[in-house]
Amino acid sequence: MRMPATIRAPRRAPLLQVVKSAVATSAAWLIAGFLIPGPPPVFAAIAALLVVQPSLNQSLTRAIERSVGVIAGVVIASVLSILLGTSTWVILLTTIVALLIAWALRMTPGTANQVAISAILVLALGTATPSYAVDRILETLVGAVIGIVVNLAIVSPVAVAPAHRAVDELGDALADALDRLAKALESPQTPSELARLLEGARAVRPKLDAAEEAIAAGNESLTLNPRGRRHRDELEALQAILETFRPIVTQMIGMTRACSERYDPTIDEEPAVPAIADQLHRAAHDVRLRLRRAEPAADVAAGPAEEPAALTSQLIVLRPSSTHWILVGSLLEDLRRIHETLTEPAASR
Repeated sequence: MRMPATIRAPRRAPLLQVVKSAVATSAAWLIAGFLIPGPPPVFAAIAALLVVQPSLNQSLTRAIERSVGVIAGVVIASVLSILLGTSTWVILLTTIVALLIAWALRMTPGTANQVAISAILVLALGTATPSYAVDRILETLVGAVIGIVVNLAIVSPVAVAPAHRAVDELGDALADALDRLAKALESPQTPSELARLLEGARAVRPKLDAAEEAIAAGNESLTLNPRGRRHRDELEALQAILETFRPIVTQMIGMTRACSERYDPTIDEEPAVPAIADQLHRAAHDVRLRLRRAEPAADVAAGPAEEPAALTSQLIVLRPSSTHWILVGSLLEDLRRIHETLTEPAASR
């Protein structure tokens, strides 16, 4: 049997995130304990720990969830304890009632769980009097505010570099796949080579998904971030490149699949095929050129003069033979779409 989950993450969290969590939790414990005398400020420490997130936008969202959940849980626990006492069965009943109320109000899973947890903590740690309930609410608000302040003071690095790497990996993989397809049209291929060719083409799709996720994470890191304005143009440029590459990935996979399914050893004798292969090499060149043009301005300024695009005009061929017309026609149609995708956006600018 395979375990459905694991306790280890794919990659280690940044050390800065650990430091921020530790600072926020410690500050919340000390400040809330000073401002609100009484029991240990558990609610403040937990609120600060949960509020500190990788981005300021996530911190604000978690602060709202935490505050609303605590207020609802404390109110529910206080009302039920006043009416029914603080016996063990009351704690169990309060947990069920808290979950049902959160479900009825269509709260998010995080908020719903916080309602139940707060209710349990109030009944287990305190007397659930009105003054105790108010103190715990204030304590939670203090912890949430401290968590946001720490995230503002120790700003997380914007996640633009991972987005650059993901788009670069996508572009390199796409260009390599176009070159491999061109070489397959230039020389005879065995069935196993065609299978590997198709497998390599389909492997580009996960890199497209990874680039989308990286750009989304980058945008998330810029929300409410004081340094976000300087990097927003970079992410917009990366998003534009991603939108250019997206249809080319689909067309490249379709061309590779057509070549794999309708391949004939005599295909290289077709007069149009060498021209198609040349256009694929040119398309691969222009894909890499898009990546170089998207590099930061300082890097581009230090490099050589801008290289021209290789796709300059549509490919025009004579009518293919009756043996290969389906494959050649399919390749030409997808190649036309790739040509339009790579040339029209540049012309519109």
